[in-house]
Amino acid sequence: MSHSTKLGPVERAAAIEALKSKELDVLVVGGGIVGAGSALDAVTRGLSTGILEARDWSSGTSSRSSKLVHGGIRYLEQLDFRLVREALIERGLLLQRIAPHLVKPVRFLYPLNRPLFERLYIGAGMLLYDVFSYTGGRHPGVPHHRHLLKRQVQRAIPSLRNNAFVGGITYYDAQVDDARYNMSVVRTASSYGAHAASRVRVEGFLKVGQRVVGVKAHDLQTGERFDVRAKQVVNATGVWTDDTQAMVGERGQFKVRASKGIHLLVPRDRFQSTMGLLLRTEKSVLFVIPWGRHWIIGTTDTDWNLDKAHPAATAADIDYLLEHVNKILAVPLTRDDVEGVYAGLRPLLAGESDQTSKLSREHLVAHSVPGLVVIAGGKWTTYRVMAKDAIDAAADALDGKVPASTTDNIALLGAEGYQAAWNKRTKIARAFGVHTARIEHLLNRYGVLTDELLDLIRTRPELADPLPGADDYIGAEVVYAASHEGALHLDDVLARRTRISIESWDRGVSAAPVAAQLMAEVLDWDQERTDHEVAVYLERVAAERASQEQPDDESADRIRLEAPEIVAP
Repeated sequence: MSHSTKLGPVERAAAIEALKSKELDVLVVGGGIVGAGSALDAVTRGLSTGILEARDWSSGTSSRSSKLVHGGIRYLEQLDFRLVREALIERGLLLQRIAPHLVKPVRFLYPLNRPLFERLYIGAGMLLYDVFSYTGGRHPGVPHHRHLLKRQVQRAIPSLRNNAFVGGITYYDAQVDDARYNMSVVRTASSYGAHAASRVRVEGFLKVGQRVVGVKAHDLQTGERFDVRAKQVVNATGVWTDDTQAMVGERGQFKVRASKGIHLLVPRDRFQSTMGLLLRTEKSVLFVIPWGRHWIIGTTDTDWNLDKAHPAATAADIDYLLEHVNKILAVPLTRDDVEGVYAGLRPLLAGESDQTSKLSREHLVAHSVPGLVVIAGGKWTTYRVMAKDAIDAAADALDGKVPASTTDNIALLGAEGYQAAWNKRTKIARAFGVHTARIEHLLNRYGVLTDELLDLIRTRPELADPLPGADDYIGAEVVYAASHEGALHLDDVLARRTRISIESWDRGVSAAPVAAQLMAEVLDWDQERTDHEVAVYLERVAAERASQEQPDDESADRIRLEAPEIVAP
């Protein structure tokens, strides 16, 4: 009743053969979180399903978010109560049922600057936030908000400037490794029978009259071109939605506009705090989020009309974030404190507002032409609802009765039994002669599938060694990424299966040669191919660093695009 839980090269080849040989009920175009969720929703309704991604899973927006699963405090102020409630219900589902190994509670402080009115105003919003989180019929999975006096804030966050607050309110949301979660959704869909293939670009649509009946696909790994036929095609391409729609030759019913958001990573020891921070800016809000050995600081919100595949952060973007966070820190951060930088694009539904911060975070589903469903907009946290709505629209156009969505009760691979494994982590660590923190790291990334990595280590003990310049990650994770998680290139591993490219001080330069050799064993690379993978990755790092020294988007984009693509267009 199910397929392999692996998403390796053999499974990719089998998926492509299946896509070529039969008509599907649903084909999803786009391997970000909404596309992945749509594939899982469709296949668990009993529909024959395929999903294609032009690059790596989550290589666009879905790996470059703020890494938060949240209701959106700022949407309360915009009176968008429906979106906040929906997102908070989804947050509880992800925390407690769907992926407790990947989604974790995180505590934030909202510093107060005025003693009475602001406490009442923000406190009322936090209370409403808590109330909405209970409306889904289950416990929200996080504690409710609390009010703190000034001295309590000083004890919790000694590094804040003394005159930057008069007190504070703490509340909880959740965080996630977005790229790992995205890959896990694809892998789970594959385990239920979906045919999943990355590095396959859709270059056109097959039509009979006005009806879309499939796509023209190009395997970028082999160069092969082939057709995939499907009764319904779902366009879930995020910021590329308008480009994909243009292939159909029809005007879309709505437009998607790209908003650039950048994030900085600074080492955890640069300032002391037991929780994250939520700060107001003149345009939006700023988060300071605990992330392992780092803080993530973000984000910006600016219009972007340049290359969608590789949005570039500028010196001005970085200085903007540092300037705002330094307003509340006793010891300011500098550019030298920044170890990692990443930029992503939000797919916002275009409206009449000129400011991207005021465009809608709602999502829309449209049957723009017969046979083609378009899903666009929304936010990461509500991906499952977006996917359900997209497949509902596709199901309405299929012959016969299609079962309702079941993804609110389907755990991702690695989730079932996670708590029991967590309770045994000390014994597991002792059995393998490693520190308990190493097992905790694996459990929080793989859940009960950690057993599969431990089997690798049992066979090859050297795979328990950490990677150079990236002590949190071990060799077994690289091998596993190539054999089980669909990683086809070095960049897939260093940027998405792990987060070495943004977490390590050298952005993965030291780890690259070792990781490439480990991947070569799984993917049958010769030395020339292995060296090429390393060279391309190093050029990417160099181009990103250089782009982040540029004063504006145009020059940063030009510099970033000087690095070659690992797969030629």
